[in-house]
Amino acid sequence: MIVRFVKLEIQNQHIADFKALTAGEKEEIVAFEGCSFLEILQDVNNKNLFFSHSHWQSEDALNKYRESDFFRGNWTQVKQWFAAKPEAWSLER
Repeated sequence: MIVRFVKLEIQNQHIADFKALTAGEKEEIVAFEGCSFLEILQDVNNKNLFFSHSHWQSEDALNKYRESDFFRGNWTQVKQWFAAKPEAWSLER
């Protein structure tokens, strides 16, 4: 199993947009083959800092999601809202 963390810093004026987008797409992401869990966490003190935490059956499953049209469309939208370059970690349990 792969546990994935992605750190995203969102521009202040797009925090509400980001929260609305991710809340609306969570079920679709978890429905992807190989994904069993997803949560989006917001930093307590730095409100424009978010972390996605997801569980994937394998690195192949994660890569298939990242190569999907759904991901590309989502990423294109969210990328416009970044205040800093995202950071990502894939960890084995």
